Amino acid sequence: MSGTSYGACILHVAPESFVGGPLALVRTGDMISVDVPARRIALEVSDEELARRRAALPAPQPRYERGYGWMFSRHIRQADQGCDFDFLETDFGAPVDEPSIY
Repeated sequence: MSGTSYGACILHVAPESFVGGPLALVRTGDMISVDVPARRIALEVSDEELARRRAALPAPQPRYERGYGWMFSRHIRQADQGCDFDFLETDFGAPVDEPSIY
C-alpha cells in the first residue's frame, strides 16, 4: 500500500461479500466506524435493517461446474483463515514429521 493512501486504509475484509459476509449488506450512505486499536469495523445500521437486507440477498450463482474453479470455490478458506484449501488444514490427525532434507 505504500504511496497509494494517505492515512488509515482498510485493505481487506473477511468474510467476503460473495459468501454472505457483512460487506454484502452495506448500502450507499451507510455509516461505518473503524476502531483501529480494537481491530474492529462496525456497520452502523440496526439489527432489524441488517436482517431485512440479508433476507433480500440473492444467492450467488455458481460460476464453475468443474475443474479448478469448482474446487477453489468450494474449498478455499477466507483471508482471516489463511486463504488455503480446507483439505490442507493440519489441525487434525496425528502429527507428521518433516522430511529430512540433505
